[in-house]
Amino acid sequence: MPAPMPSGRAGSLESLRRLNRLRVIHALRDQGKISRADIARRTGLSRSTVSSLVADLQADGLVVERAEPGSAYGAQGGRPPILLSFDASAGAAVGIDFGHSHLRVAVSDLAGAILAEREQPLDTDHEAREGLDAAADLVDDTLADAGVERERVIGAGMGLPGPIRQADGVVGSSAILPGWIGVAAGAEMRARLDLPVMVDNDANLGALAEAAFGAGRDAVDLIYLKVSSGIGSGLILNGRLYRGSTGLAGELGHVLVDPDGLVCRCGNRGCLETLAATGALVELLRRSHGEEFTVASMLAAAREGDLGCRRVIADAGRAIGRAVATLLNVLNPELLVMGGDLAAAGDLLLDGIRESVGRAALPEAARTAEVVAGVLGERAQVLGSLALVVSEADRAFPTRLALESPAG
Repeated sequence: MPAPMPSGRAGSLESLRRLNRLRVIHALRDQGKISRADIARRTGLSRSTVSSLVADLQADGLVVERAEPGSAYGAQGGRPPILLSFDASAGAAVGIDFGHSHLRVAVSDLAGAILAEREQPLDTDHEAREGLDAAADLVDDTLADAGVERERVIGAGMGLPGPIRQADGVVGSSAILPGWIGVAAGAEMRARLDLPVMVDNDANLGALAEAAFGAGRDAVDLIYLKVSSGIGSGLILNGRLYRGSTGLAGELGHVLVDPDGLVCRCGNRGCLETLAATGALVELLRRSHGEEFTVASMLAAAREGDLGCRRVIADAGRAIGRAVATLLNVLNPELLVMGGDLAAAGDLLLDGIRESVGRAALPEAARTAEVVAGVLGERAQVLGSLALVVSEADRAFPTRLALESPAG
């Protein structure tokens, strides 16, 4: 009898399978009708992997086979080619994104097409209970906008700005929302929605979204860096999302960059967040630009040529590049995708990162890693939340179908 697979390796293989599942779904959604061979060509997956994933999707009722009548092959009396199509109407997914000061909810079909979306501000000092209650209400409103009955929803994905312990969905101590620390967020939201709920770090969800649908669709190894009020990274390694043993992988914002720097919210001194997070940058500029200055003001002024704003953003890029250089040396990814509020600064930020990476990283690691802006913008996290649900539809479907089945 073979020895059981180590749990870490089993989890990694499962993550890889989920990401590959999303890529197959994306190919089906893009093409409408497509053969297994064409899916393999579009995704770069082996035919055996595609066949296995398609079989899973068929078992879940998400994919149907259709012979293509009237084709040249079929007209000669041979077997017509078998094409696959995705039944996106088989259910719906809910995505919930908690930011530092916002809440966003979206409803999609199972191909990821958005059916409705809503956003509302949140008090940055809100308690978890307030945020969870607000999200539950916003989910109800968004489902109503989409015209989707709750019985059709297979699950909800939820993103939070901080480390998430995957075993129980508890929010870690370095979360940017202090009122959430120690809260079992998944269980709390599940109780409010009466749906399966999957929870993950916001940077991980951004990485998942960009890898499945965005700038990283062709990458096997990438780092997604979210720079907003906090700084975090999501790691896609060998095609799978890597979280680390306790969900702390990618906490780049708390890398030491200045031993004599400011005290960070984590209690250490000189973390990257104290130099490059948006709050730190705005605080520097308020001395010269007024107390009402905001992140949006800074980005707009930088685009219009304000020298002070351009300087602090470029300096932030160089600080980020120095921290990222170590990751590039260790992990050697092919792509660094920038997301979060500060990514809107474009090349002003990216050029600073490239400059420091060129100086601090090994030449081959720097040459290999292309630095680009994400293409999903502020919606990356909510799209990642939806992608998380679709990638685990095989887990959610039995729960939902059991609820729908008549007794006896």
